[in-house]
Amino acid sequence: MLRIHFTPDDMGRVRMAGAPDPMWETVFSVFRLRQPGPGLIFGQWREHALRAVRRPDLDLLLPLVQPRYYPDFLTPAEAGQGLSQALEALMTTPVTRLRAEMTELAGLGKPTPSWMRGLADGDPETLGRVAAAVRSQYEAVVAPFWPKAQAQIDAERARRARILLDRGTEALLDSFRPMMRWSRPVLEVDIPFDQSVWLDGRGLRLIPSYLSWGTPDVLHDTTLPPVLVYPIEHDLSQSPWSGPGGPTEALIGRTRTAVLESIGDGRTTTELARRIGVSAASVSQHTAVLREARLIHTSRAGKAVLHTMTPLGSALLTGGTPG
Repeated sequence: MLRIHFTPDDMGRVRMAGAPDPMWETVFSVFRLRQPGPGLIFGQWREHALRAVRRPDLDLLLPLVQPRYYPDFLTPAEAGQGLSQALEALMTTPVTRLRAEMTELAGLGKPTPSWMRGLADGDPETLGRVAAAVRSQYEAVVAPFWPKAQAQIDAERARRARILLDRGTEALLDSFRPMMRWSRPVLEVDIPFDQSVWLDGRGLRLIPSYLSWGTPDVLHDTTLPPVLVYPIEHDLSQSPWSGPGGPTEALIGRTRTAVLESIGDGRTTTELARRIGVSAASVSQHTAVLREARLIHTSRAGKAVLHTMTPLGSALLTGGTPG
């Protein structure tokens, strides 16, 4: 059980990442090779991954990413700025931290390859090889699914943001049940080990993950900036624009049907563009037509334009009558 203790200041410093984290997703991709997860969700990804992992550099990652522990230096905070910045941070990890984390890894009792001694000593060549292996794994099995991951995380963010705007931070934290349980001022999270984290005004960064499954993940070092990485709820519905056209498509066209179907409980113009694979300008043109037909409602949320379905639009898709 993980217990995250909030102060009043922390309640105003809860943030959600705007994109998948390349380092966390790469680490989870190694997990998924050992523990596949539900085939309905990860089957297509795993088929691709198994064809792409026949590489010698993967042998550097498998001993580092164990089910019970993996070093925090593999998931630096700089990943929020992109993969290149994250790998640069990995290459400059302090030796004291490397030694502590390698000692923790060795304490699992698993056989450790000889090159890990160089890693624990901060050997630049060994660090370079690990960084190259991370980049190779990302490019081979994570990057090809990045647009799909981004689209699902956009949907996750939109859903959680509406809870935050309508009901506040406590409702947001409470919305993660049963995976997490909010009981002021503590968020309890089911993880395989016991740990307590006192935020002490540092806030908490929530990172939704596409390749995570089961329980959320945290950094083991509680002195690092606090993050909580959690598996998203995957959208298992089939893309309506990928199959044969139906009556809605015949009436309003393929792309507008895709826009209408993708709106769900609300999407911004940027989210729709990513989800459908067209430009934001094209989405704006189509949403203007759908709005004129009273199938969607458009409002401004800060700098973003948010589109939501009207009862008439919902009835068109479901074949019912507007309420």
